[in-house]
Amino acid sequence: MIADDHLLVATGLARMLYAHHDIAGVALSGRSLVAILEQIPVDCVLLDISMPEQGGLDVLPELRLRWPKLKIVMLTMHNDRALADAALQLGADGYLPKDIQLEELLVAIDQVVSGRTYVSPRVPRHTDNVGIQALHPSLLSLTPRQEQVLTMVSDGKSTAAIAGSLNLSESTVTFHRANIRKKLGITTDHGLHAFASLIRQMLRERETETQG
Repeated sequence: MIADDHLLVATGLARMLYAHHDIAGVALSGRSLVAILEQIPVDCVLLDISMPEQGGLDVLPELRLRWPKLKIVMLTMHNDRALADAALQLGADGYLPKDIQLEELLVAIDQVVSGRTYVSPRVPRHTDNVGIQALHPSLLSLTPRQEQVLTMVSDGKSTAAIAGSLNLSESTVTFHRANIRKKLGITTDHGLHAFASLIRQMLRERETETQG
């Protein structure tokens, strides 16, 4: 199964893979992917990160919970080590940038189907920068206020607690949270909390590495 919100990309991948694998279908969003998987059992999903309704990072925990044997390969334009680590922690079996050759894609699919993890050699081995923007490409688009809100979400603070700490109304904090989800391609508060927790954990790890 191929999940990508760009129809030309998804159908192009399907045509390239047709000679090597049975293609069960194409999903243009995370939500439609789940709906299709409820009807058609598959062994492996090629999953884009940035999609409408439910982004790849948002839908990953649900896929892993509902279909524990499903193999999931992230195929994305974001060639980023920290993002690859986040995807693997959320349950992905592989991570590939979209500019790879077909041969590497076939190798990755074969490896994850056989039970191994595959991260493209093109993905940097380390992330040198320490900071919230270094942990996810989409974080670069956040305003300083949205960074504050996301950091407090990662600390487990409620909307009311965040509003009190920043001297904002709860409706303003809710507005910021909605905009953060939109920029990150996350559609639910549960997904935002899961992602924020990962960001916090990874940020602490990067800080520890730097201090060491």
